[in-house]
Amino acid sequence: MSAVDTRSLSAAALDAAADQGRAALVGYLPVGYPDVAGSVEAVKAMVDGGVDVVELGLPYSDPLMDGPVIKHAVDTALRAGTRTRDVLAAVETIAGFGVPVLVMTYWNPVDRYGIPRFAAALASAGGAGLITPDLIPDEADEWIAASDAEGLERVFLVAPSSGAGRLASTAAACRGWVYAASTMGVTGIRTSVGSAARDLVGRTRAAGAARVCVGLGVSTREQAAEVAGYSDGVIVGTAFVRALTEAADRPSGLRAVENLAGSLSTGVREGRGR
Repeated sequence: MSAVDTRSLSAAALDAAADQGRAALVGYLPVGYPDVAGSVEAVKAMVDGGVDVVELGLPYSDPLMDGPVIKHAVDTALRAGTRTRDVLAAVETIAGFGVPVLVMTYWNPVDRYGIPRFAAALASAGGAGLITPDLIPDEADEWIAASDAEGLERVFLVAPSSGAGRLASTAAACRGWVYAASTMGVTGIRTSVGSAARDLVGRTRAAGAARVCVGLGVSTREQAAEVAGYSDGVIVGTAFVRALTEAADRPSGLRAVENLAGSLSTGVREGRGR
């Protein structure tokens, strides 16, 4: 991919959903759980159920933001030997499903792999870009340069505690969209989405963001509809991982993932009517 090829694949998916009068559904699963092949099958089930954008987790030994469900899955993947090369191979396969694929990763594995090398490999695999939860724009000069060179999207996070200056710098540094963490703390299923999320989306847009997606806590059709009423995308992770974890066997896990995606997809279509 060349520097002029700024495809913004996931941004285009969000815009396509908006043209349909709805928010997009963004689904997360980690590579390597229950194993590499099984994780790719689970992503396919998620896509078949209606996910618009895939957020593919790169397993990491110290996932600061991840709650117990995702930590268990990531630990299983690491113990089985899942590595960065497996993630890149999975990106290439999943990109063939016809959906944008963003890799969600803590920064250390990218830094260790080599930033320009990782960017080139991700672009070559057909990836859309990176979501980097522990990298802030002030410390991202090398990643900004490498992603610009490869035409990759950059998704940084904001939180309810983010001030106006941080929101503005993050909105300016992102290419594609901004990830709004609906609440402070780790990922996980919650009985309700934080009330600060709507305000955070509004403040982030006012700071210059063209697109804002909301994650942390969404797990039901009703919550998806609520968040879709004010955001450009609804991000779901823990609920998909739990669907796999609680299944009696692999086929039933895949069915559970697809059914959940279908329910959440219905929710994001209902949200704009509220």
